[in-house]
Amino acid sequence: MISRDGDTAGTIPWAEIAGPLAAAEDAVARLDERLARSPVRQGFVERFHFHDAAAALWLEGELVHVEDLVLHDAHMDIRTPTHELTRAHTVLRTRRLIFSNTPDWALGREGVRQLTERGGVVAPAKNGREGEGTSAPELDPGEPIEADEPDPLAEEFAAIDAVLARSSAVLESVGIEHPPRPEPAPARDPLIYDPDWDEPARFEDWRATLDRTAGLPPVLATAILCDAWEEVSPLQHQSWLGALLVEAMLRQRRKTTAHLLALNTGLRVVARERRRHRDRTKRLLAVLDAVSEAAALGLKEHDRLAMAREQMLRRTRDRRGHSRLPRLIDFVLSRPLVSSAMIEKELKVTTRGALNLIGELGLREITGRGRYRAWGIV
Repeated sequence: MISRDGDTAGTIPWAEIAGPLAAAEDAVARLDERLARSPVRQGFVERFHFHDAAAALWLEGELVHVEDLVLHDAHMDIRTPTHELTRAHTVLRTRRLIFSNTPDWALGREGVRQLTERGGVVAPAKNGREGEGTSAPELDPGEPIEADEPDPLAEEFAAIDAVLARSSAVLESVGIEHPPRPEPAPARDPLIYDPDWDEPARFEDWRATLDRTAGLPPVLATAILCDAWEEVSPLQHQSWLGALLVEAMLRQRRKTTAHLLALNTGLRVVARERRRHRDRTKRLLAVLDAVSEAAALGLKEHDRLAMAREQMLRRTRDRRGHSRLPRLIDFVLSRPLVSSAMIEKELKVTTRGALNLIGELGLREITGRGRYRAWGIV
């Protein structure tokens, strides 16, 4: 969709995507504006961390129940965690990490290094923006090199080498062996990682697309970046990170300020045939519809949480000031479900006290079991 020279105006089918783009932009703005002044914003954000993490694994063909993810996050698993569950928990922790930092952290140098768990996948700097590296200037093969000018950096390194040499000589003179230098990091296992898969180069290609979409509407840039991530596939074992970086881009460009868009929940609603269509325009329209669906699901969940909060607050009107019911309300709103053990740990109460608080709030039991029960809001 975007040419190599950065010209995007003539390659985007505006006639086909103008309507869905406007609808998606309005839906995201409406949700963010609603959350900015909502008393249930914190609970909404925490809940959708879980939902988006489970949806990310669903898009990869793995089924992870939100209930199991909540219990695993609280270190209260009722069975041995599966590999898919631990991956979903990684997505959950990554979303929390992105949202807890500044809006421009995730796409910066430190953010990319920490999110990809390696230091090599960092794109070069462009336009001197923060968080991107600086590439060395290219030299003309026919241009002579000035050798008479002193190099301050070389002089500093020479001084450091001299100090290290003197230190080694002193240690050897008193009979103390010089500590060995740390060995370089071992090469990746070829049975797990494809040696021909150049992750830094692929990631730089995707970052180049990110730079070229800087002048486009944020939601349209979302569609283009999602499609580019699927086409380039920068990371072999972190394909789910692309959607999170796109969500971080929306927050960086101030399209979402009160929350982190749960894009995976919207992509889950859109049919796979549309997301994997051969026509790129169809794929862009699928992502735009996914953004609209994610915002619509967010609005419905927000209204449900706001109504549940009002109903539960009515039960606390005649309570004493030190009652634990208000804290329990905030905790219930921040989790898709809660167990008595989770309430005991959060509120520092006994098992009987947790069950009494659950009964006073009128929470709904959602497991239908006699043991390992869990409750949620109606």
